[in-house]
Amino acid sequence: RIPAGQTCSYGQIAQLVKNPRASRAVGNAVGNNPVSLLIPCHRVIRQDGSLGHYLWGIEQKQQLLSLEKKLSIT
Repeated sequence: RIPAGQTCSYGQIAQLVKNPRASRAVGNAVGNNPVSLLIPCHRVIRQDGSLGHYLWGIEQKQQLLSLEKKLSIT
């Protein structure tokens, strides 16, 4: 689980599942997630800190991350 207001990279998730070469598989799974608010794939970002792609648009991903960060601080 990635807590609200935080992010994790595709590579970090691959390492957590004990398959450090599975970053692409993680990306495919995240990209095909049909229930993104129940399984918050918007919290998964690239290793370099950039947001990467998001099925509902990069602006929506940024807004969700910003909202969660604000709510987790207060």
